[in-house]
Amino acid sequence: MNILIADKMESECIQGLQNLGCSVQTNPDLGPETLGDALRKTEAEILVVRSTKVPGGAFAGCTTLRGIIRAGAGVDNIDVPAASKAGIAVSNCPGMNSSAVAELTIGLLIACDRRIAQQTAELKAGHWNKKEYSKARGLQGATMLVIGRGAIGRQVVRRAKAFGMKLLIEEPSLTPQWAEEIGLELIGSTKEALHAALARADAVTIHVPLTDTTRGLCNAEFFSHMKRGAIFINTSRGPVVDEAALLDAVKSKDLRVGLDVYCGQPEGKDCQWKPELAAHPNVITTHHIGASTDQAQIAVAEEVVRIVKGYRETGRFENQVNKASC
Repeated sequence: MNILIADKMESECIQGLQNLGCSVQTNPDLGPETLGDALRKTEAEILVVRSTKVPGGAFAGCTTLRGIIRAGAGVDNIDVPAASKAGIAVSNCPGMNSSAVAELTIGLLIACDRRIAQQTAELKAGHWNKKEYSKARGLQGATMLVIGRGAIGRQVVRRAKAFGMKLLIEEPSLTPQWAEEIGLELIGSTKEALHAALARADAVTIHVPLTDTTRGLCNAEFFSHMKRGAIFINTSRGPVVDEAALLDAVKSKDLRVGLDVYCGQPEGKDCQWKPELAAHPNVITTHHIGASTDQAQIAVAEEVVRIVKGYRETGRFENQVNKASC
């Protein structure tokens, strides 16, 4: 079985696939324009990607390709409808990086509250400004709204509770009694309930997949209901947020913001890029590295190997997100 890995991947993944008897070729420099040629030349039966975009055009003439495995949770970098039409299965590795993303979320939360990045920049520039930075609110007893109830959202809740925070969450599967026992307050699923929760929250963190429903979820109306001076964290997907509306809210409501994802972020690994939001002193930014810990990447690598092993044994791809029959 030929496997093409179109991103940098841990040795545990490559070795594990080879131990299954697979022929593995890796090319982390492939992009949307060159991926199709590589698939045809390698006669790959399975494509493994992390952040590389997989357009529908890449499937043209790929008679051997049966499945694509996204080494991560989201699949928005893959043209899933085109894959389905071509009879190509698309699978992902949900939950493997949830702890890593949750850790970064909490890190951004603390950094926003204590303005760690801003203090570091001033000290590196030779300016001691203790009076300005002795104004943190603190997290104990603060109220945080967690939007998104998947594996990452649950891990964030666990960590936030350790800080003594009050948690608001929309989770239909929880009974009110159980929610009370574990220290959560359920909010309704209506827009009015969301707006009421936003008005109470000292911090809001987003953990939703990018879908037609969630695209632009955090818009001008959303931010209009947030408290002045509240913290907003996004470690999910950039297009979930209307960035122009967020910047307006930062300026008008003095929001403190931590972002790991952005609209139109570069596809390359090393380039010049200056997002407008990053220039504002209230905004802390990281390089879409929420899942990038050794622990998370090894877990994802092992899950990729498990999915391939299952396919070899049963002819089916576990964690398949589309209805294509391979």
